[in-house]
Amino acid sequence: MSTVDNVLGRVRKLRVPQRFVPLIATAVLVVLLFLYGNANYRSFEDAQVLFNVFISSGALLVVAVGMTYVILSGGIDLSVGSVVGMTSMICAKLLASGLPAWLVLAIALTVGPVLGLAMGAIIHYFDIQPFIVTLAGMFFARGMCTWISLDAIPIKDPWWTSVADGRLRFGTLYLKPHAIMALVIAVIAALVLAYTRFGRTVYAIGGNQQSALLMGLPVARTKITVYAVCGLCAAAAGVITTFNITSAEPLRGIGMELDAIAAVVIGGTLLTGGYGFVAGTILGVVALGFIQALITSDGSLSSWWIKIVTGILVFAFIVLQRLIGVRKR
Repeated sequence: MSTVDNVLGRVRKLRVPQRFVPLIATAVLVVLLFLYGNANYRSFEDAQVLFNVFISSGALLVVAVGMTYVILSGGIDLSVGSVVGMTSMICAKLLASGLPAWLVLAIALTVGPVLGLAMGAIIHYFDIQPFIVTLAGMFFARGMCTWISLDAIPIKDPWWTSVADGRLRFGTLYLKPHAIMALVIAVIAALVLAYTRFGRTVYAIGGNQQSALLMGLPVARTKITVYAVCGLCAAAAGVITTFNITSAEPLRGIGMELDAIAAVVIGGTLLTGGYGFVAGTILGVVALGFIQALITSDGSLSSWWIKIVTGILVFAFIVLQRLIGVRKR
C-alpha cells in the first residue's frame, strides 16, 4: 500500500471528513512554520509576529476573501489587483482635491462592485469565460490607474492619516485599524458563506450549475452578485492599502490577484469550485505571511524565494485536493 493510502487510511480511522483534510493540512502548515520560526529566529518569539502578518497583509486578506467567493462558484477574477490599485488612486486623487473623507470612501467602495457587477453580467448572459472577461477588467482598471496619475500621490488628509497611524493595543500586542477592518470583513464573509441562502447557493453553483438550476436556485443573480462581492472586497482592499502606506501609485496591486489565488488554494478551496472555507483562506494568507517573515528574518535568501516556496505549496495542495477527490469517486 502506498504512503498516500496509508495517510488517508489513518484519516478515515480518525473519522475526519475528507472535505476537512485540506483545511487541517493548512492549519498544520501554519503551526509548523511558526514553530520553525520560533526555534530559529528571535522575531518569532513574540506573538506580535502574527499580528504583523495581518497588518502587512490586510489588503491581501480582503482580496483573497473575495476571490474565495468567486472560485467557490466555479469562476476566477483576474481584475482584483488592478481594482486595488485603481481604488487607491481614486482615494488619493479625490482626497488631494479636497473632498471629505466620508464621500471619498463612498465613491471608492462603489467603483469596485459596479465593475464586478458588469463583469458578472457579461460572464453569465453572454456565456463568456470568466478568464477573458476579468482579463479585460484588469486592463481597464490598470489603465484607469495611469489615467488618474502617472506619479505617486501622497495622502495628507488629517482623518485618513490619523486612522493610518492609530494602534489598538491588546496588552503588549497591537493591531492597526486597517488590520481590524480586514479581519472584520473576513469574519462577515465567513458567516455569510456558512449561514445564509446566498452562501449555500454559491456552493451549489460551484458544485454543479445545472443541478442548481434544476433545484430552482437563483443561479444568474448569485453568479453576478459573487463578482460584485469580489469587486467590493477589492475596493475595500484598495482603501486598506491607502491606510497602510498613506499614498497611492499606478503600479500598486500588480500580481496581487495571483497571491490571492495562491492563498485560496493553499487554504484548501478547490479551483473547480463547490468546496472551500473562508477560514482556510485566512490560514492561507497567514502561511504566506509567515513564509515572507521567515525569508526576511533569514537575511541570506533573495525575496524571490517567497515566490518559489509559494509555488511549491500551491503544487502540493493541488495534488492533495486531487488525491482526495480521486478517492471520493
